[in-house]
Amino acid sequence: MPHSEFPLPASLSLPALLLSSTLFASIFSSIVQPTTTGTMSSLRLAHRSLNSARLASWSSSALLTPTTLRPTTASIVPQLRTNATAVTPPPNNQWTRAEIQKIYDSPLMDLVFRAASVHRLNHPPDQVQLCTLLNIKTGGCSEDCSYCAQSSRHSDKVGLKAEKLSDIEPVLAEARKAKANGSTRFCMGAAWRDLSGRKRGFERILKMVEGIRAMDMEVCTTLGMLTPEQAQRLKQAGLTAYNHNLDTSREYYPKVITTRKYDERLETIEAVREAGISVCSGGIIGLGEADGDRVGLIYEMSQLPEPPESFPVNALVPIPGTPLEGNERVGITEILRTVATARIVLPTSIIRFAAGRISFTESEQAMAFMAGANAIFTGERMLTTPTSGWDEDKAMLERWGMKGMGSFESTTVRMKESVEAMTATEERRAAALAAVGPKGSLRKEAASSAAAEVQA
Repeated sequence: MPHSEFPLPASLSLPALLLSSTLFASIFSSIVQPTTTGTMSSLRLAHRSLNSARLASWSSSALLTPTTLRPTTASIVPQLRTNATAVTPPPNNQWTRAEIQKIYDSPLMDLVFRAASVHRLNHPPDQVQLCTLLNIKTGGCSEDCSYCAQSSRHSDKVGLKAEKLSDIEPVLAEARKAKANGSTRFCMGAAWRDLSGRKRGFERILKMVEGIRAMDMEVCTTLGMLTPEQAQRLKQAGLTAYNHNLDTSREYYPKVITTRKYDERLETIEAVREAGISVCSGGIIGLGEADGDRVGLIYEMSQLPEPPESFPVNALVPIPGTPLEGNERVGITEILRTVATARIVLPTSIIRFAAGRISFTESEQAMAFMAGANAIFTGERMLTTPTSGWDEDKAMLERWGMKGMGSFESTTVRMKESVEAMTATEERRAAALAAVGPKGSLRKEAASSAAAEVQA
């Protein structure tokens, strides 16, 4: 598909443009051998070079004029941010679908460079949110999502048996393990269409949310459709975010799911937002959709009253027995275009490189983070598909000169937290810091006390 013209701002000088081309070419070539010493040097040089080019080229702030970045990012102050700040969300609903399509179709290197520039204005470029996902209720879902192994419509072919909702303590134990390994957001998924007729199960989940929030972790759930009253109860229990993906464009959606309407998903997102819970909503790449459908998904997100707190980008993992088992895996180009376009259109959102990441090489993943991704799922498993482990991911980020993001560091998340909850979190953090010994390790008695408090 030919790419349309997409001019960069006049303030971007020829040397800077040459530098951007050299920069990305260097990344592609240098991180093929990610374990070598040269990899870290090259990546750090890449970060420094990109920042130097930005500082040299943006003195007039021309890159941020409404004609180049549209009003959605025109109000952002052009300076490198060293804390996890997402500026006050600018006016939304101003992108047209044609404008987003033009961005998506622009030359790939220009697109990634522009997205990296927007990313650095809104997020610390060296921080990545580490999230862990746990399936607390497997299989038996009445929906017919054609990609999902947990649908009861596909259970015979997939061979996945439905299980009961997990008990509270095993879930809290998994959350403690995730926190000990560096994850700061713990996500729980239940294979349900909605919570109708599940009063006791919902009460159990509320206890899970309360227990994990008491660990000072961000808590996310995905439980199907919610009523406004259910969303309010989750908020009262301490829920940070609720995941409810739109999956794809409005036009392509009926080809993937027939048991739930697109507007029903939007109604749940509205209930979550009105309850004061952060919205986590994204989609899946590789369902058989066209480029225009990926653009349509991002367009729908741009039309929400406020941008989603996080936008997961999933690469389809074709599961034997599902209707999409024969789909080809998407390549890195489709991922880069989706991530980069979302970063430009949704500058303050966290973009999570989610399912399917494990199938991409380290060099390909590095490009996705250069394009604006700043969150991953890590741990032992996703819902029904594999993911890379904590040690592997932390070692990879260290090679890149990156680190994990702390819990509640994102301004968009903190804005939705109550003063009481954040005060309690900060007090517990201060107590933990005060217990640090002279060599940087927790005193044994303090560590034992903290462990006992968490278990209680």
